[in-house]
Amino acid sequence: MNPTVEAKLKQIPPGPGVYLYRDAGGQTIYVGKAKSLRNRVRTYFQDSRDLDERKDQMMDAIEDLEFIMTDTEGEALALENNLIKQHKPKYNILLRDDKTYPFIKLTANEPFPRAIITRRVRKDGALYFGPFFPAGLARKTLKLIERYFLIRNCNITIDGKRPRPCLQYYIHRCLGPCVDGLTSFAQYQEAVKDVKLLLEGRNSDLIKRLEAKMEEAAAGEQYEMAAHYRDAIETMETLAERQKMAVMGYDDIDIFGYHQEENMVAVSIFHMRGGRVVDKREVFWEDQESFDPDEFFGSVLKQYYVDAPFIPVEVHVPADFEDRALLEEWLSGRRGRKVEIRTPQRGGKREMMELVNRNARLSFLQRFRAAAPSPAAISKEVEEALDLEKPPRRIECFDISNLQGSDVVASMVVWEDGRMKKSDYRRFIIRSLSGLPDDFQSMREVVSRRYKRVQEEGLGMPDLILIDGGIGQLHAAQSALDELNIVDQTLASIAKREEIIYVAGREDEPIVLERRSPVLRLIQQIRDESHRFAINFHRERRGRRTITSELAEIQGVGLKTTQKLLTHFGSVAKIRKATVEDLQGVVTKPQAEAVWRHFH
Repeated sequence: MNPTVEAKLKQIPPGPGVYLYRDAGGQTIYVGKAKSLRNRVRTYFQDSRDLDERKDQMMDAIEDLEFIMTDTEGEALALENNLIKQHKPKYNILLRDDKTYPFIKLTANEPFPRAIITRRVRKDGALYFGPFFPAGLARKTLKLIERYFLIRNCNITIDGKRPRPCLQYYIHRCLGPCVDGLTSFAQYQEAVKDVKLLLEGRNSDLIKRLEAKMEEAAAGEQYEMAAHYRDAIETMETLAERQKMAVMGYDDIDIFGYHQEENMVAVSIFHMRGGRVVDKREVFWEDQESFDPDEFFGSVLKQYYVDAPFIPVEVHVPADFEDRALLEEWLSGRRGRKVEIRTPQRGGKREMMELVNRNARLSFLQRFRAAAPSPAAISKEVEEALDLEKPPRRIECFDISNLQGSDVVASMVVWEDGRMKKSDYRRFIIRSLSGLPDDFQSMREVVSRRYKRVQEEGLGMPDLILIDGGIGQLHAAQSALDELNIVDQTLASIAKREEIIYVAGREDEPIVLERRSPVLRLIQQIRDESHRFAINFHRERRGRRTITSELAEIQGVGLKTTQKLLTHFGSVAKIRKATVEDLQGVVTKPQAEAVWRHFH
């Protein structure tokens, strides 16, 4: 045993806390928590310990350990979870996909608040409402807000200096605070109050406010506005009735099921709200060398719920685990009422878990064995992964290519209805650079040129614009769209090497997909095709420039003569083989003789 480890084992405190094992490089390879640190940690180092092959490997790698004492075992549970997420230890079971359900964020800390969808709750002064089950309900609610309350969801700076509003104003989906004179600060704040009432579920208060506004508009003979409020009241009353019916149903229940083969595991989670399944999600693991359901679900549930903003009343799991009672107590304290974690053995709840297990097996087969998904299925997956408004039918992707600043070009490739549409590919020669290469300016130019032309020709915008690059290229593309007054376009980028996806307006919530994810594979395929197309155009330009410069060295032969020769003969090799008579058929006799002498 390492002397450092042996010395620290003699100093283990007796109370609750967290322990960390580190390897020779100082990396944390395992994090655990214990009611009694002394008892738990020493059992690992006893000769009689009963460990599997994976944990034997871990014990051989331990070169140092650290202890963190806590006042209670519950505090140790929360600290263990945070340290696992921070260090991602090699020998812990990690919840690979920590994607949460969406919230609606009302940026009450801004002068003209926005309503936007987010999957991360922060302490930033904004108001958060949710989570929304299913995820699509958040998008529908946002559309409802746009339709009846007209507050913005864009991320542009509001200074009143924009010359004209965007399309959202003209189709009556925004009050237009970006342009001076279209709305007042007080009017906008009244709309924000209504949105807040809606998101807080205070429908009766909201309906009273809307009725007062409707009567005021009718008294002022603003009949179109009165009709708008009437429609809003009818929608709010319907929504209130649905919420009332849901509350009268069963409690909130999450049900876990799984399917495992070799070192691969698929977990399905069904969310029941109001007595019916409203959504499901899948999580996958590819490297579970030894699989113990008890240990596995104990680790997964802690990571899934300890920091979760929403806690159900019941959680059904297929295997019991050591910390079940402690986790129940912790979650009950967070929810403010009793939370139970059960392993159903019979009856309807057991049948429901079997159904979830069958769904997990189907998800396993689709992820690890099935062929590529259909175009409709992959579009739906892209919608869910990137939180888009609808499944994308058309994606346009841009890439910049240059070699030490020379011959800077750009490409645009198109994916439409499940395949690359080569007839719509476009190539661009970057004209705005003077001197050193600038990928950001190049991206700004090409996006501006592309969508200015789309506007001029009355063409439709794509469902998604994809940029090959990181946040810098994404912001460059966004600034180009802003200058064209296109503020409601979905825009994303994929960073090289890290393969992280950034969505404009949600850059602080980067999307990291599993390497087997069909969505990541599709985005990589589109990005790689854009890169290939740009590289080929760059090589073609560079080769043409090299050839042109060789002919231009001939005295008496200028650019126009060079173009004539290349157009007629097709290549320098054929010009080299041509006779003076052949050349004379294209250019003058002195030029033909000069070209022939150059090559002979």
